[in-house]
Amino acid sequence: MDWRALLDVVFPAQCAECNLIGSGLCEACEPRSKPLHVRLPSLFVVARAAYEGSIRSAVLAVKDGRRDVAEALGRIAAPLVGSDATLVPVPTTAQRLRVRGVDGVAYMARCAAALSGARVVPGLRRGSGRAQHGRSRIERLAAHGRFVCDASAVAGRHVTLFDDVCTTGATLRDCAEAIREAGGIVDDAIVLAVANGPQPWSATMPS
Repeated sequence: MDWRALLDVVFPAQCAECNLIGSGLCEACEPRSKPLHVRLPSLFVVARAAYEGSIRSAVLAVKDGRRDVAEALGRIAAPLVGSDATLVPVPTTAQRLRVRGVDGVAYMARCAAALSGARVVPGLRRGSGRAQHGRSRIERLAAHGRFVCDASAVAGRHVTLFDDVCTTGATLRDCAEAIREAGGIVDDAIVLAVANGPQPWSATMPS
């Protein structure tokens, strides 16, 4: 028995919303709504659901290091990922990686890619500046230059950003800018959820 199988026996997957054993997000708690489409400046975003209810519970569980929930969210995101896509996950901070033991967004991206046939390129890393969590809306929108992109990973390639939650869109725009400066081409992003509230973007449906 390998270590993952052993962990599954000792700590079986459990729904982040209703605590049912068997999956990090059970079928009954999966979002039923259609994906949301959001237009940011120079970036088109598709989200699996609004940041509320079971999706919010699941995203927060991943932030606490729940791999079973991250795997379930990757499965839910997989239908949004094209088989020819190259996903670039938005990286977490080194401090959070040490605390959680896993980069939840990167883990979800790998799970989604494994199911869709896409590939994952970890081309971004955190540069200067602190994380967006805990910042005001104005501070989030003003933040920029927080990411550095490896040109050898993205130069000349069409890539798709992948993140857990889009709140103001500042992080996605910052990442897209870093990718473009490194010679990559990025026009779209996939997120698990978009937050409600006053935003500098408006929800749209694809034409």
